[in-house]
Amino acid sequence: MESERFAVTSAPGPRPGVVVLSLTGELDHDTADALRSALRQWSGAERILVDCHDLGFCDSTGLNVLLQARLHALEEGGRLELAGLRPPVARMFEITGARTVFRVYENVAEALTEQRAGG
Repeated sequence: MESERFAVTSAPGPRPGVVVLSLTGELDHDTADALRSALRQWSGAERILVDCHDLGFCDSTGLNVLLQARLHALEEGGRLELAGLRPPVARMFEITGARTVFRVYENVAEALTEQRAGG
């Protein structure tokens, strides 16, 4: 799913029920529907890991999509976690307080390693 400024790609995780969504570009009001659609596609997954390493910008609309998806995952017995927050995006999460509600990993490798270790 892509626009000129934003793309979402998905890849299976190391075991069934796990998916990694990689975000690239700018997540904002104009591009949030691509993320919403990808998250809907993976509704019911045990774990959705959102890789933000290539996400350069996230506004309140993008943040809201992620927060809603996290709540939906919890309601279905799953979880939505983040990895690779870069400074401009991390700052948005810190300023709004959203950083405290997400499990955040340094990178996808760390998140998947912890999962294999039983985390």
